[in-house]
Amino acid sequence: MRSAAFAVAATLAWGCALAKEGGGEGWRSWHVANDVTNRASLQQGARNFINYCLGCHSLQYMRYNRVAQDLGLTEEQLKTNLMFTGQRPFDVMKSAMPAADAENWFGRAPPDLSLIARAKGPDYIYQFLKTFYLDSGRPTGVNNLALENAAMPQVLADLQGTQKAVFVLEKKDEGNGAQMERVFDHFEQVSPGRMSAAEFNEFVRDTVNFLDYVGEPVRAQREALGLWVVLFLLVFTGFAWALKKEIWKDVH
Repeated sequence: MRSAAFAVAATLAWGCALAKEGGGEGWRSWHVANDVTNRASLQQGARNFINYCLGCHSLQYMRYNRVAQDLGLTEEQLKTNLMFTGQRPFDVMKSAMPAADAENWFGRAPPDLSLIARAKGPDYIYQFLKTFYLDSGRPTGVNNLALENAAMPQVLADLQGTQKAVFVLEKKDEGNGAQMERVFDHFEQVSPGRMSAAEFNEFVRDTVNFLDYVGEPVRAQREALGLWVVLFLLVFTGFAWALKKEIWKDVH
């Protein structure tokens, strides 16, 4: 009885959360608002990625020891929390899945995600991970609003739960006469996951934050250094202007 009540309550909570985020094309405006200077978030994101993503997706330009250094982890913490299949700290973060097997299972090998945040943007990844919906016509049983006919299964279904997408027909004027077009309207929760909507959003945000960091590990240092460079240039400009006035003060 309690489990049934919990399932109903969780489903209603998810429905309210989805309504607040907006139906229709509102999902395209979901903004992740991540922060690559937030080490706690990056640590959680690294854990999320390794537990849920690294089985299929590699980070071929990132080494474990670089992650540990940037995220403030000791070598012991790195080995205990992020390394589970005998890798060495200086190894790059590669998936153990053979590409040939991946093509047989999914129709194509899962792409490396080292530069996905720079190529697509953090908001795209956030929207992609949140918009899986049930689709019996797909081999994986799910589809995705951000990437139609995606080969990737919904690996976070146990956390998010499952949802179905409700589409409506809208009349579109294409110049050659009005035509009916199927347009996404809203999500309906089918089964709840282990996380609330707020917890799942935070989980995805941390994961996206980690991928954003991986795309440019020196970004935080670059931005911090850039501030000092701008301040130096402003001060130097002041001195240069004062020197110019002194040199040319007697010239009329």
